[in-house]
Amino acid sequence: MSDPALRVDTASQVPPYEQIRAQLAALIRTGRLTEGERLPTVRQLAADLGLAPGTVARAYRELEAAELIRTRRGAGTRVAALPSEPRAHDVDQLTTLARDFTSAARALGANTEDILTSVRDALDPGPAPSSATADSGASAPKTAGIRARRGGEEQA
Repeated sequence: MSDPALRVDTASQVPPYEQIRAQLAALIRTGRLTEGERLPTVRQLAADLGLAPGTVARAYRELEAAELIRTRRGAGTRVAALPSEPRAHDVDQLTTLARDFTSAARALGANTEDILTSVRDALDPGPAPSSATADSGASAPKTAGIRARRGGEEQA
């Protein structure tokens, strides 16, 4: 499996820290990042994404408050064990994310069916994407790979 990648779109109305928080939370909740896996340092992830360290630190603080990660001096930041009972999602936050996605998709020229197909594909990813993506000509989102580490060794 390839390393999960975080993408930050600085043109989005969603603040960069929230984009990072939401993506890491999704990777953890879906099992792509598992308990004990080490996350990059705040400075490293900020440098990879071209953001201020405070932006990444805020995302990490919110993930820690949600008990999805834990930070310990000398051990770094690691994925925490998932709670045994599922947490309720924030409907307002979900609505905001859907609006942001829809607006960005429309800016790319996608119609309603393209958007719905994209969401279905994201919910149930198959071996290959269903359609090619359009180039909007806008600045590309910044990406950073998340390489899991255990005990200081990189996992392939």
